[in-house]
Parts: sequence; C-alpha cells; structure tokens
Amino acid sequence: MQWQADEPLRRMSYPDGHVGWVVTSHQLARQMLTDPRFSARSEFKRAPVYRPGADPFFGVPALPGWLVDMDPPEHTRLRQQLAGQFTARRMREMRPQIDRIVDELLSGLERSGPGTDLVEAFALPLPSQVICELLGVPYHERAEFQHNSKRLFDLESTAAETSAAMDQLYAVVREIAAGRSKDETPGLLRSLAEDGTLDTEEIAGVGVLLLTAGHDSTMGSLGLSVHALLSHPDQLARLLADPSIVDNAVEELLRYLTIFHFGVPRTPLEDLEFAGQHLKAGDSVTVSLSAANRDPNWFQDEADRLDLGRRTTGHLAFGYGIHQCLGQNLVRMEMRAALPALFHRFPTLELAVPADEVPLATDRSVYGVHRLPVTW
Repeated sequence: MQWQADEPLRRMSYPDGHVGWVVTSHQLARQMLTDPRFSARSEFKRAPVYRPGADPFFGVPALPGWLVDMDPPEHTRLRQQLAGQFTARRMREMRPQIDRIVDELLSGLERSGPGTDLVEAFALPLPSQVICELLGVPYHERAEFQHNSKRLFDLESTAAETSAAMDQLYAVVREIAAGRSKDETPGLLRSLAEDGTLDTEEIAGVGVLLLTAGHDSTMGSLGLSVHALLSHPDQLARLLADPSIVDNAVEELLRYLTIFHFGVPRTPLEDLEFAGQHLKAGDSVTVSLSAANRDPNWFQDEADRLDLGRRTTGHLAFGYGIHQCLGQNLVRMEMRAALPALFHRFPTLELAVPADEVPLATDRSVYGVHRLPVTW
C-alpha cells in the first residue's frame, strides 16, 4: 500500500461526516497503541464504517466491566483481576481439555460422513465449548449467546437490535455472577464472584466481553485459516510435512488473516503532534491492524503473501500495548490444537465449492467466513 510509504498517518472521512485519521504503518500503529495521550474510552469512539448497531455504545461511558472501552486506572483495575487466568502457562494447562473437545468434534464429523459446513460443525462449536467451560457458562445456553453475539458484530444490526442483544447477554451472565443460575457450573465467573473484588455488574460485563469475543474471534480465525490453507496447497503441504512448524504457522495465519479488519479506534486527549501531523483533541483515529500486519517495512518478503515459514515476530493481530487482546493465548492454543488434528484426521479435506464462492464475513466487525463447505 503506497500510503504506508508516503502518508502512514492520513486523513479519513467517517460515516458521520467527521474527518479524522487512519494509521497504516506497523511502526506508527505500535507507537500510537502505547501512547497514553490516545484514549480507548467509548465516549470518544466513532465507527470507521457505517454501523448503526454501535450507536448505543459509542459516545457514552463504557458498560460495567467492558474494559476494552476504558482507560487506566479503571482498565488496569479490571484487567489485573483477569490476566492470571489467560497466561501462556494457564492455557498450556488447558490443552488436554481443548484436545478432548477437538477430538469429540472431529469424531462427530467422521460419523456424519463427507460433506459439511465446517463453521457450523467445527470452527464455531470448538471455541464456544472451550469458553463456556472456562467461564462456567452452561453450554446449553450457546444458541442464545451465539445469536446475540452475531447481532452485536453484524454491521447491519440496528441500534435497537444490538441493545436488546447486549441486555440479554448481560442477563444470562448476571445470573451466574450473582449465584442465581440453576446450573452451578464452576468457572472463572464464579471465582470472581467468590473473590468479591468486582461487583456483579462488572463481572457480568467482563463475562459478556469474554464470552462473545472468546468464541466469535476464534471462530473467525479458525474458519479463515482452514479456508486459506485449502486455497494454498503448497503451504498446507508444508504444515503436513512438518507439524513442528504449527506454532509459527498459527502466527502467520493470524497476521495474514487479521480478523479485526476495521482496526481499533483511538482518540487524542489533547492537541498534539504525531508523525509530523497536528491532531486535535477529540479527533477520531483508526489504527488499521490489517494494513500494519502487511507493512513491507516490517514483514518484508512479499507481506501480502501467506508464508508459514515467515518470521512473524511483532504482528498486531491481537493489537498492542495495554489493550492487547486478553485471550490471545487461548486463541493460539485452540488453533494449535485444531489445525493439525483436523488435517491429520481428514488428509483429503477440500473445499466443496470454488474458493471465490466461500461467503466471507465482510459484513461483520469480526472478519471470518459465514460458511465453509468442505468434503473429503
């Protein structure tokens, strides 16, 4: 992209008529995401694309527990209560649990026979079941929270639809946080409630955030990754020939298929100079993670090409700085477990439709595939 070389911070018009900025370079993205002069607070946010469903949540204070829309010290206080549950070590401890779920789902695929939608049969239920077990949300609630999550992330949802979806999600998690759920499933939500540091509404908000992001983002990454590997048989062959490269392969897939494809918003809290430009307090800035992840100044070697052997250090698929995705180690562990197991169990797996006919989820704030028809 020529912008990255000539104008990595440039003007951009927002759907509401505001003229703000967009960041496209890897270096400037990292700088901005660690600069405390730029706020993540929802009071200042504007959607970079037309998204009426965001109206109830932008321009107003963050919902209780919704730490992605907060700055320190509130953000720090909430994140400190959660960080220990999502360390790399904690996720390694969950690996047997994840492997069990993967095996059960793949066995179900075998029993059903060739021909299925891999999103519905694998990419969606895997992270849904994992995050339910982690949080202590009864898995039988999945139809409701999956439906409401879809409403929240759909660009065409109305303000009324997203408000209703959020209310219903909070209601489900609030019952668990308050100890009123009929199903006393152990998990993070009950632990937070027993600890007593956070109040019920904060636990409900944290729970909704983790529940929705925890299954929707991994669903998007996993579905896209399988699509990409089946569409790049040379790269799939590398993974099958040497399963030891799976960790780097996952990082490259995350970089190449950045699911937060509309970037992350930031707002300067004061008039300031940044990258040679004068930004005013209240200006909207969109940090394009997908552009930064294909910046040839950082990744070189044809950054627009999928290369499972690429040096992927520093990719921004999970953001950067204090707001870097809390669940990133969980996403990694699920993908490291799922991809080799899937292709080992089904070595002849292939798309059931031409690659360009797979319906991509460009109409959602979290990128993915709506369906992934496969056969074997």
